[in-house]
Amino acid sequence: MTLFDGTPFEWAPGRIEVRARRECGASRKSLVVAAGVSYLARMIFSFDAFVTNALFDRSGRAMFALGDGTVRLQTDEGFVTVEAHGGPLGGAVLAAAVHPSGAGIVTGGDDGRVVWSRIEGGEVVATLIAEVKNKWIEHVAASAASGLIAFTVGKEVHVRDAADPAFARTFPHEKTVSGLAFEPKGRRLASATYGGAYLWYARIADQKPTVLKWAGSHIAVEFSPDGKFLISSMQENQLHGWRLSDGKDMRMGGYPSKIKSVAFFDKGNLLATAGASGAVIWPFAGANGPMGKEAAEIGFSRDSMVVRVAGIDPQPVCIAGQDSGKIWAAHMRNGRIETLKAEKGAPISALSVSADGKRLAWGDESGEAGVLEIPDLSGPRQFVG
Repeated sequence: MTLFDGTPFEWAPGRIEVRARRECGASRKSLVVAAGVSYLARMIFSFDAFVTNALFDRSGRAMFALGDGTVRLQTDEGFVTVEAHGGPLGGAVLAAAVHPSGAGIVTGGDDGRVVWSRIEGGEVVATLIAEVKNKWIEHVAASAASGLIAFTVGKEVHVRDAADPAFARTFPHEKTVSGLAFEPKGRRLASATYGGAYLWYARIADQKPTVLKWAGSHIAVEFSPDGKFLISSMQENQLHGWRLSDGKDMRMGGYPSKIKSVAFFDKGNLLATAGASGAVIWPFAGANGPMGKEAAEIGFSRDSMVVRVAGIDPQPVCIAGQDSGKIWAAHMRNGRIETLKAEKGAPISALSVSADGKRLAWGDESGEAGVLEIPDLSGPRQFVG
């Protein structure tokens, strides 16, 4: 039996299959020339379902959460499938985050379940963390620093402790919660909702949150790596920010479409955002962040939009995925831009960089996905013959 021919097989308790298409020779495109510069080794998968998220575990293995309710975990042979959500009636993964331990992935689905999937002791394990009947789990966040997991259920945010199954907190909101993020230390949790963002102390049961008000619908939130700023993406095609020390507002507009993805990089000095024809880069160095400063746009394209971004921290390297299916990387100091995925396809729906900054996991809306090497962009181009 060939591991890459789509043949199901029993590898561990539960239903598991290996169905990777790993292309193993230069003639079959396992190597691709990026902008005529260097060869990038890569592995390609065809999942036939929308890729909700692509992440790396602590060992550097890629994990993919899919719209068919499954999780795919990379192995030496390809990948294994975990049927985390939906059961016999099907389902979808709506959100995902790396487990606080770094082992495996936590997913939320339209079946009301929050599930931790991983490979443990050579076996595939799926643990139910929480279940809310007849509800959708649309947003999930996790903190390695505090060991906490948070997820949304309509107008509520729920918090669990990865080390204590008995721990549970529920934080109510007046409107539907549309985004979650833990601060770097994992003690506070930000939630996006209509009219602004809420700040909660994640372990305290009875409290009044700090409310950061700004008119409009806020659909995602992200803390700066130093915890000094909170950034919100809005339904109105703009970003809004707050300096947390004094609550000062920052308006960050001018986008032609919704900003579905943001990423801090360069030791937190830069913020990359999607939502334009190129990647929009905001400066965050200093006590005032982007206040009084202008953004720059890099990688402008006349016929496509940047829909996903990622960053290599602590390097000044931004990675962008386009609605054309292409992916490129740019170095903010020397201006070097390299194509990482030149083939056109469905819009990129997920991007993630490994902890060592050397590999990229990606997925698109049609179910194509992969893992590829990221070249060193700090030096000059090295052309191959």
